[in-house]
Amino acid sequence: MQQKRDLPDPSQSFTEKKTKILEQLSVPDAQYTDLSPKGTVDKGIRHLIDEINSTSGFVTTSSCAGRVSVFQEGRKAPLAAGGDADVDEGPSAQVAGVGGKGAGGTWLFVSHDPVEGQDWVTDLQLVDEHGSQDGKSRLIHFKFEPMILHVLTASLAHAQLLLRSALQAGFRESGAINITSDSKTTPIVAVRSMGLGFESLIGYESNGRRCTLVTASYLRMLMDIGNERFLENAKRIERFRIAFKESLAPKMARRNPEGREWEDAASRRERMREEGLRRKALKAEDVEKGETVDDEDMYEGLE
Repeated sequence: MQQKRDLPDPSQSFTEKKTKILEQLSVPDAQYTDLSPKGTVDKGIRHLIDEINSTSGFVTTSSCAGRVSVFQEGRKAPLAAGGDADVDEGPSAQVAGVGGKGAGGTWLFVSHDPVEGQDWVTDLQLVDEHGSQDGKSRLIHFKFEPMILHVLTASLAHAQLLLRSALQAGFRESGAINITSDSKTTPIVAVRSMGLGFESLIGYESNGRRCTLVTASYLRMLMDIGNERFLENAKRIERFRIAFKESLAPKMARRNPEGREWEDAASRRERMREEGLRRKALKAEDVEKGETVDDEDMYEGLE
């Protein structure tokens, strides 16, 4: 027996937004650009995005399949004599925010796939020179970040379905915004699992030189961990894809190995008890008619 999924039809406003987004994504890869370091949709997640966007009531707004990177923080404010940051250096002076973003922050290395070999270490051009640091030193971070996906949904029901699929697949930090009781609301769902991510300080930049704080073997170990996380990240992405697909399919009544409709333990015990009582009554009638019934048969099915 099938049960129809009860999802409302997308509004005209949502449909128009989705059309504009799909027009941008349909641009050939050679011409498409976005604000990510890579500048295009990640190949490793394109199939998932296509499946979501081909489904009524859903459209992706941003995504990252997961990446390993080395990031150098932006410029910091110089320290004043009292130890506080002095940011009054004129209108053109900008400083990095918390986490080092902005103000000249630089991606020294980015990969959306597992990394083999050690060329990436050489490309960082880190020197093994531990000089003194000052307030202008810019820290260098090694990061692994798992998949993150933002999806615009046509209704609260659509958002709830997507969230259930994400949580079921292991993206436990997923959530939604713009959730109201208004029937016209179009929540945005963020699918993410920050538990897979990790970060380590590996060096700093001072006076134009990038200095390492760790050994080459430590850097190799970090990448080995990153490659392991890539594999788990890919498994979760596939689990999410399957869960989303199955959540949209018409619900089928569950069946047990004998082909009967699935039942829990309590329901099964009750059914077996009733069937046993019926058999006992029938065999009691046979006894009255003079037919022989074994004691074992008499109580068959009573549990």
